[in-house]
Amino acid sequence: MSDLRDLYQEVILDHTKRPRNCKRLESPTGSANGHNPLCGDKLTVYLNVQGDVIQEVSFEGSGCAISTASASMMTESVKGKTRSEANALFERFHKMLTSKESDAVDPLDMGKLGVFAGVREFPVRVKCATLSWHTLRAALENEKDSVSTE
Repeated sequence: MSDLRDLYQEVILDHTKRPRNCKRLESPTGSANGHNPLCGDKLTVYLNVQGDVIQEVSFEGSGCAISTASASMMTESVKGKTRSEANALFERFHKMLTSKESDAVDPLDMGKLGVFAGVREFPVRVKCATLSWHTLRAALENEKDSVSTE
């Protein structure tokens, strides 16, 4: 299990040091701002949705390692998905992090996102990992109010 945790930490550190899709989209069809006052994470998620499909997704902002890695991996995970597929993935990701271990989604069923399963052991960090996902949902709905984890 130690080797698996080490691998998970490496993946998270890689996405923290070299976040994917960390840029502002020039002409987004949707965007939203998110803030985690407890940790100080702030980010904006940008989307280009054509029809019902997320063609492009990116983020910019500042945050802790978990927040940045989660935003990076979220952008990779939802690109090319429909709104409903992205929302379903959000629900499964959130359940993996917030449910009791016996009820949680199996991390092996979450692909690369399974690296965040260990965050469940640190409840204060769950908000860091889910901030970008809540902000994505707001961007999909074109909500104008900033998303907060509090």
